[in-house]
Amino acid sequence: MANMTDPQVAAPLRISKSSIEMLKDESISWILSHYLQIGIALGIGAVICLILYGVRRLGMRLCHKRQSLTHWPDTIGRVFAATNLWFIVLFAAKLVDGYADPPPMVAQTISVMFTIAAGIQGALWVRELILGVVEHRAGGTAASGGAQGSAVGVIRLLVTIALFAIAAVLILDNLDVNVTGLIAGLGIGGIAIGLAAKGIFDDLFSALSIIFDKPFQRGDQIRWDKTTGTVEEIGLKTTRVRATTGEEVVISNTNLLSKELHNMQRLNRRRVEFALHIAYHTPPNELAGIQDLVKEAVETQDKCKLVRCGISDLTLPTIEIQVQFDVLSQSWDKVFQARHEIAIALLDKFEKAGIEFAGPDGKSITPPVVQPPPGTAGGPPVGEGEGGPP
Repeated sequence: MANMTDPQVAAPLRISKSSIEMLKDESISWILSHYLQIGIALGIGAVICLILYGVRRLGMRLCHKRQSLTHWPDTIGRVFAATNLWFIVLFAAKLVDGYADPPPMVAQTISVMFTIAAGIQGALWVRELILGVVEHRAGGTAASGGAQGSAVGVIRLLVTIALFAIAAVLILDNLDVNVTGLIAGLGIGGIAIGLAAKGIFDDLFSALSIIFDKPFQRGDQIRWDKTTGTVEEIGLKTTRVRATTGEEVVISNTNLLSKELHNMQRLNRRRVEFALHIAYHTPPNELAGIQDLVKEAVETQDKCKLVRCGISDLTLPTIEIQVQFDVLSQSWDKVFQARHEIAIALLDKFEKAGIEFAGPDGKSITPPVVQPPPGTAGGPPVGEGEGGPP
């Protein structure tokens, strides 16, 4: 074990001790010889501290009124409220130290402490500004829970790490420390981490895109690839959709944004299309009246409007009539029920008009005639009809 009396070991201790004693002696001498200037500087510094503290208090009040404020006043309030007291004191000291004419070592100490405080305070201000914009866009905070809260929490962590890393580099650079190697190391380390966790970051940034760009939200009905269902949860890696067939479908966020996605929830109407196949022996005047029959059947239903109806194909064994109508509703259940009721109305109107449907072979499709039982109203007398006695 090295002896503490060894000159090579004791030299740094003597240098450090002598520096502290020198700073102490210079400070005492400076105070005794410049007490008037120091008093005036302290007064000016106190005024500056009070002004900055008032700005900080204003920011805290704006934060307390967050619910009643618009986006930018709330964000500016957060930035002001993030001002720390130690920064206020060092900022005031830096502004007035020239007037008090401190000794070089005292001035250098104030300058170093202010550089460190300014770097940290700048990172805090920028972080609150970025998070204010992010939370406004996401519609939630880290404490709100859910997917928005989780995403904001992750962004807060990433922004904090990045900003304080930049602040550390700037502080060291302003303190005349060579940061070239540090920057190179951070760059190489960042690239390595990014390549190793590429899949995780892909899903994470896809989740952030979903949350902030909002192509869909929880509760929306979407159609993606072969899946149609209602969004139940948006996570940081996957989105869970309750399919119309009942099962839960878990889709990675990257895959969800890689294909065309239909948001059915934002429709103010849904269009329904189907074809009617009419027998070729239907007279032209009856064919001409089909449009009026279809329009009446469609528009008597609530929130239904006919878009178009007409013959679409004459090359088939049947006359194909295309029908398109809109249902002014976002609910698929209401659309399905409207289509059902319109189909029943068309069957009734076509039967009364004597218009016959045709099958794939072109032959008329007519419902079988069901005879009432014998002895009932409209039925044959007892003993007559098929199977009765002669």
